[in-house]
Amino acid sequence: MQLTLPLVTSAAILDSINPCAISVLFLTIGFLLSLNKSRPQIVVIAGAYILGIFFTYVLIGLGVLQALTLFGIPRAISKFGAGILLVTGFINLLDHYIPDFPVKLGIPAFSKPSIARLMQQATLPAVFFMGVLVGLFEFPCTGGPYLLILTLLHDQGTFAKGAFYLIYYNLIFVSPLVVILALASTPAVLTRFEAWRKTNSASLNLWTAIGMIVLGIIIFLL
Repeated sequence: MQLTLPLVTSAAILDSINPCAISVLFLTIGFLLSLNKSRPQIVVIAGAYILGIFFTYVLIGLGVLQALTLFGIPRAISKFGAGILLVTGFINLLDHYIPDFPVKLGIPAFSKPSIARLMQQATLPAVFFMGVLVGLFEFPCTGGPYLLILTLLHDQGTFAKGAFYLIYYNLIFVSPLVVILALASTPAVLTRFEAWRKTNSASLNLWTAIGMIVLGIIIFLL
């Protein structure tokens, strides 16, 4: 299947509407506000968190592509990527309708104390590393669309094309975080955003799961 900008854009949008990174960003902004940090300071420090996530996802993408090549994984494995997308979508769908479903895709509980300690330091290196940790631990929650694109890149992409799509994908992936940071770095707006997130997170997760399933089926059929 030909890798196109609309396909990459669709997958990145599905990936970007995730509760993991957004929740931590809200907590970070709220914590910085409680320390009476100025708006420019909040933007810089929380921006380091977003940069950490972006950096981690680009490295994951490069690592996966290198592994596919190094281990001689045959090309034309886009169906495998579509399968991962379908499995991820169905797990999220089951988690939505069956709260006690044993498989959960999200940041694991054991990592949360480390993330909290880094947040409390409120320094650029600590918050950047917090973004790295969140990127690593949220990947099982959000990586389905990304793995689909990476398998398509392995099928057809040159290095230059692959690098372009990786950067483009990840810019879209972090764009909701950038928008939230730009709009929610004041107490009043943050409160409204947090209330909206709590009210609509279940619906967003449901539609994201449906979108993953639909995209996975389309890839299988093409």
